[in-house]
Amino acid sequence: MDSPVPPSPSSRPAEPHGAESRPTPVEPRTRRRDRHGRGMRGPVAPPQVPLSASRADTFRDLVLDSVERLERRWPQLADVEFMVLDVPPSVPGESVPLGGAAPAAKDGPARVVVYRRPVEIRSKSRDERALLVHEVVVEQVAELLGLSPESVDPRYGQD
Repeated sequence: MDSPVPPSPSSRPAEPHGAESRPTPVEPRTRRRDRHGRGMRGPVAPPQVPLSASRADTFRDLVLDSVERLERRWPQLADVEFMVLDVPPSVPGESVPLGGAAPAAKDGPARVVVYRRPVEIRSKSRDERALLVHEVVVEQVAELLGLSPESVDPRYGQD
């Protein structure tokens, strides 16, 4: 027994005589998120809540807090450029650095770099991360200034 075959678009019955064949305009479907009538979706958290900040933004804030703390004691750090990079360049056979310092060159200021991912991996909590970030910044500033970390920040290593 043969099953009925649905008519294909080309085998549609012709329009009755006298009816105009107008193409139906195809309008793009707008996708909405209001599927159940509860309103449009909003942000998960308002911008002022820490949940809305990314890990990179939070880390950058930790570095800036540490730099501000040191600039009060060492005003010459205002000329130093502090940077946050995700990972250090890989050098086979060497340990992964947490930061780096480069003295001023004729084409740019002195730089201190803190590597975000290695620091995050070595710290378990936000408080521990803040302490480690401050230690890395102090160590790199000390290297840049040619001083010991204890003379750059007397509380170094005590927290």
